[in-house]
Amino acid sequence: MQTFSRRTFFLFVLFSFLFTFVSSSLHAGSAKERQGWGSKDEYNQYYNPKELDKLKGEVLKFKKVKPLAGMSKATVLILDEDGDKVVVHLCPVWFATAKDTGIKRGDKVKIKGSWAEIDGEDVFMASKVKKGEHYEFKVRLTNDGTPFWNMTPEELAHERGQQ
Repeated sequence: MQTFSRRTFFLFVLFSFLFTFVSSSLHAGSAKERQGWGSKDEYNQYYNPKELDKLKGEVLKFKKVKPLAGMSKATVLILDEDGDKVVVHLCPVWFATAKDTGIKRGDKVKIKGSWAEIDGEDVFMASKVKKGEHYEFKVRLTNDGTPFWNMTPEELAHERGQQ
């Protein structure tokens, strides 16, 4: 009986160590994936909530781009606004992919956000995309530009509950 409990204890310690090692490795990867997307990071400083604008058009396609060196990719949509193609930055891919947005090619949308020049290219940084009368995909607070991907789960649940 004593051998069984020692063996059980040893296995418990071994599995605990392995679980801790694997979960800390995964967490480190996730931190690297999130690099450059913090509220105070360079990319988010381009968003200006005091100079909001609105766009209206048809979604031509989605793509993934790296907004700045050292960042993970962003989910971006290309909007046809009266014949002009506009690059619209939505959010990090790890926060939402094109499929997660609930928006697809051909949809007519209204987008609220802020213009920015990033690496010599004019882009529109979205705070929300509205499709039809009843659907919105929000990624930032309109009043101050706080990115949803930097919110706590409780803050995010509160914001999504208000939609």
